[in-house]
Amino acid sequence: MISRVISLLAGLCTGAGLSQFPAYAQAYLQRLGGHVDALRRVVAAFDADAAAVGLERHSALVQLARSGEIGAERAATMAATIDRYERLAADLHQLAALSPVERALHLHRFAETDIAAATLRAFEPAVPVTADALLLTGAGMILGAGVIRGLVGLLRRGSARIRRRRSRRDRLA
Repeated sequence: MISRVISLLAGLCTGAGLSQFPAYAQAYLQRLGGHVDALRRVVAAFDADAAAVGLERHSALVQLARSGEIGAERAATMAATIDRYERLAADLHQLAALSPVERALHLHRFAETDIAAATLRAFEPAVPVTADALLLTGAGMILGAGVIRGLVGLLRRGSARIRRRRSRRDRLA
């Protein structure tokens, strides 16, 4: 008996938690899109600077890396930014094409820890799963069950009275 109750509670808690995933995924996608847009502008500006001096991206990174210590650091930073942009853009493209349930099957696409942590900090459950909400849910369940039981009881009494009256009439007739 206790194991059934614990299983039921675990199922309810897990269900409540998983029911939040579509809203969390949507919030993550919005943040991911903002990061991709910001990175796109940085990469486009670098590409434009390179093109202005007649270089392609790779050549510009190589030339920048050969221009002293700060240039080498800046080239490494820019290469990492370009890689991040390409990875996040691919994740955004893949996740945007999936349904909410399919997104749950592609958790590796939610791997950007900075974005995931910021999303989680700002996330508000789509369905209130607070202690107050659970208390009100329980009260509503008790109230609803009580009303139904009361109505069923009234219907049974009414139908029992009608049967008794018919039975009396039949005996008198």
